[in-house]
Amino acid sequence: MNLYSTITDAVRRHGGRTAIAYGARSATYAEFDAVAAALGERFAALGCAPGDRVLLFLKNGYEYPFLMLAVMRAGLVVVPVNAKLHPREAAWIAGNATPKLIFTHAEHVAAVREALPEGVAPHIVAIEDFELPAPAADVALPAEVGADEPAWIFYTSGTTGRPKGATLTHRNLVACTVNCLADIFDFRASDRVLHVAPLSHGGGLYLIPSLARGAENIVSDLPSFQPDEVLDLVAARGITAFAFVAPTMIVRLLEARPRDDIGSLRGVIYGGATIHLEHIKAAVQRFGPIFHQLYGQGEAPMTISYLPGADHLGADDETLLSAGYVRAGVEVRLVDENDMPVAPGADGEICVRGDVVMKGYWGNPAATEAALKGGWLYTGDVGHFDSGGRLRVLDRRHDTIISGGTNIYPKEIEDVIAAHPGVREVIAFGLPDREWGESVAVAIVADEAARPSEADILAFCRQSLASFKKPKHVLFLDELPKSAYGKVLRRELKARFSGA
Repeated sequence: MNLYSTITDAVRRHGGRTAIAYGARSATYAEFDAVAAALGERFAALGCAPGDRVLLFLKNGYEYPFLMLAVMRAGLVVVPVNAKLHPREAAWIAGNATPKLIFTHAEHVAAVREALPEGVAPHIVAIEDFELPAPAADVALPAEVGADEPAWIFYTSGTTGRPKGATLTHRNLVACTVNCLADIFDFRASDRVLHVAPLSHGGGLYLIPSLARGAENIVSDLPSFQPDEVLDLVAARGITAFAFVAPTMIVRLLEARPRDDIGSLRGVIYGGATIHLEHIKAAVQRFGPIFHQLYGQGEAPMTISYLPGADHLGADDETLLSAGYVRAGVEVRLVDENDMPVAPGADGEICVRGDVVMKGYWGNPAATEAALKGGWLYTGDVGHFDSGGRLRVLDRRHDTIISGGTNIYPKEIEDVIAAHPGVREVIAFGLPDREWGESVAVAIVADEAARPSEADILAFCRQSLASFKKPKHVLFLDELPKSAYGKVLRRELKARFSGA
């Protein structure tokens, strides 16, 4: 069961429709399939055999969707790598995944080759010197692949050390695709789907169900996410959906100028991190109930729970604070530190079971054993089920602040402070405290027009937070450190200020 089989029906039904567009370049579904088949032949000519890995250390571009899907079509394993990593970091991942081929930018070729570990010698291709092949005249069927064979190795961001390669099988990705179409968003052939997030991450995953339904996929050629430019593109191209955005991108959209020419937009899929209550309220009020939330992680991507757009409209705070309902074909249970089920409504570690859960971590049996127990994925996230049966994700287990023996969840503090009119962004974290073990710190990016003081923030917190949850340290920064995927790097702030 090759994942690519989810696209072959769209090729038959929508062969003459546009599949991929990037700037002035585009390809129909028939052309896309024929080029992907020709790429498979080229991979074989370069010595690749079924099961071999192909690493993509690339920014989004026209070639990216062809390469990504052609790798899996040929029975190979794609290894997409964050384009913002240092070449040495990409080389470490290559040392772990041992690819036969690496596609990267010309500026990185020498640095990657130099940093590769001994014994790892892939063929490295500079994308600037690479041309997609002509469409194959005789388009072979996708390679026969076992359902439990690897298709995609998804390297985590390395919050607890070196990145780990979550190995996603063809079965995993087919289940993710089907569940997306069933629960999150009903992609249609008439949709024009804009991809603004890196295809190495969630954007690439949502490319698959969109292609499976015959939609036109427009990969943004904008150099960065500038909200007015993005909405200009929505208006010019009649965009109907954003395949995936991080919460920080929604906040940026709220900064765009008011406009009435983006009525085509019917869906924005968001996730990858929690969003503050005030931000999603403001987004729904401005743009309407077009936001569809997902909760997942690299080990079970886009798959654990969802909150549909209709549930955002007129919703109470409990609903908007949740990550929604458990997805079709997925089981969720919550356990305590002794691996025992928690009482209804109590907090516990979120554990997940189903076809969406990874096979394991590539070449890392110890990490696999720690994460997968009895068929359950231990996510490391803490949450509970609310009164409506929705899953609420409180925080990463390791991000929980323990002050005086009491658990404090950073997101609860962030949601309160984010409602202050003078706050643009906020992140809460724990700092060492001799008396209490840890104390609460917050880093804030303020609105220049209404910059609050530390006293203002503390007074605002007193209105909604228990005394022991109020910040002891209020830090004002020009910007918060973020990953390439838009996640605020809490650990980086904690490391920076722990010795202060």
